Amino acid sequence: MAQLSCQNLTLGYEGKEILSNLSFEVNSGDYLCIVGENGSGKSTLMKTVLGLKKPMSGKVITGDGLLQTEIGYLPQQNVVQKDFPASVREIVISGNQGRCGLRPFYTKQEKQRAAENIRRMGIEDLQNRCYRELSGGQKQRVLLARALCATQKMLLLDKPVAGLDPKVTADMYTLIEGLNKKDKITIIMISHDIEAALKYSTHILHIGNETFFGTRQQYLDSRFGAERGLF
Repeated sequence: MAQLSCQNLTLGYEGKEILSNLSFEVNSGDYLCIVGENGSGKSTLMKTVLGLKKPMSGKVITGDGLLQTEIGYLPQQNVVQKDFPASVREIVISGNQGRCGLRPFYTKQEKQRAAENIRRMGIEDLQNRCYRELSGGQKQRVLLARALCATQKMLLLDKPVAGLDPKVTADMYTLIEGLNKKDKITIIMISHDIEAALKYSTHILHIGNETFFGTRQQYLDSRFGAERGLF
């Protein structure tokens, strides 16, 4: 059974339809890149998958042992998030909140999970620093560690390298690739970087006036690839 299945989704806001009749499946270990024009509904789709927004019609179904509450999420940063006045450790450990329920404290296991993900992202020396004092690349590592506290199965990443310089961008892509290949975490990533999408992904979902879903090679062989001169 697919880890995630979207069936005949119609998405929109304020009664305005922006995406209709969308269906695709994601299996464990896939690396799916979502590409398309601005305003085509990419972020709305991601929020729908997370259960943060209801579809106008259609279904989002999780399977293969995945619960919707077990999906890690790295949102696109806004100004408030960039200036959040908390320590790195406080932000990372807050990724466990989805499993806390009404419990007002973190368990020993949750604290250990946060420490492990801080090490995994190579930010041990930053854990007592204030988040808003960090560089853009450091902030993204913190938020990725936070997302990993919520999951060992699936990560949703909304433009994770937006605004980063080329070296930090390359480092972030390498980190994400390692999570996918070494840790077997399914990746669903919104990207404007089609070259990176084709380098790292196993599957491409293109949304806009026309929709495409398939493997990386099928995308290269399609007219979308031909129009971009990618074949």
